[in-house]
Amino acid sequence: MYYVIMKSHDIRRNLATEQYLMNNKQFDEPLLLFYYEEPCVIVGRNQNTQEELNQDYVDAHHIVVTRRLSGGGAVYQDLGNLCFSFVVDADSEEFGDFKSFTQPIVDALHQMGATTAEVSGRNDMLVEGKKFSGSAMYTRDGKTFSHGTLMLDVDQSVLPEVLKVPADKLASKGIQSVRSRVTNLRPYLAPEYQQLTVPEFRDILLLRLFGADQLSEIKDREYQVTTEDQAAIDQLYEDTYSNWDWVYGKSPAFTLKKRQHFTMGTIDARLTVTGGKITAIKFYGDFFGAKDVADLQAALTGVQYDHEHVAQALAAFDLNAYFTGIDAEALTNLLTR
Repeated sequence: MYYVIMKSHDIRRNLATEQYLMNNKQFDEPLLLFYYEEPCVIVGRNQNTQEELNQDYVDAHHIVVTRRLSGGGAVYQDLGNLCFSFVVDADSEEFGDFKSFTQPIVDALHQMGATTAEVSGRNDMLVEGKKFSGSAMYTRDGKTFSHGTLMLDVDQSVLPEVLKVPADKLASKGIQSVRSRVTNLRPYLAPEYQQLTVPEFRDILLLRLFGADQLSEIKDREYQVTTEDQAAIDQLYEDTYSNWDWVYGKSPAFTLKKRQHFTMGTIDARLTVTGGKITAIKFYGDFFGAKDVADLQAALTGVQYDHEHVAQALAAFDLNAYFTGIDAEALTNLLTR
């Protein structure tokens, strides 16, 4: 395994670095990335940014907003949060198998005293039943990355202010608020680890994951971003992660809203139906999928709006590749009920 310690504290630049290394560099072993950043919100690939945020709060507190390539839900991060990312060959892991990536981190946390940490649900890590980490996944051209958060000491008072979590998502988990569901890791670590800074926490995790005692032992496994790399990363930063159209997009007006929370994620479909046919459709949500739902949107445009014809149009696709863990009948019922 190789690793990269990102120097930037700008989420947009860090996501650009992750994308560039995945798409443009060939490593003969998995690649591990660590990064942390100043206050920011990252929305999932398929989410409607404007409906996920309290924009007034974001603007007033100068919180950076960007969109990532992977699916899943919106997350708030600050300098008390550590991000990790594993980049691997796509055929080495099943898409959606988050546990294969997160279990080694849980094992390392057990060694640091957080013995109740566990992998839970579709993509979370919990400690004593509360969430301290969420993960998301993206695959392209034979490569997959799985990245996630580790809340060491995040300012949790910001979470309910900046994120608008739908009531159906909270209800499905049997909880009343965002704050009641999440926690920081620091109180659960052994006493000798409770005063760690985020960089110190990162370095200890790195050593645990490599099975080493000193950073000097694994220096030959560190990849250094070159000047050429940085120029390409800067271009991605400008063209994508700081681009308003990528982050917010232009959402057309729709006449129907079909929304449902499933075990594996929420689908929020917006449709325009004219003369009995679908004339426009857009899928939003925190679902995961290896393929782009734009394929489905194109296939459904022009289809007669009833259960039979929608089902026929969807039958041509492996829907698990677009909505992991959500089957065709469930999707057809959602769209046409």
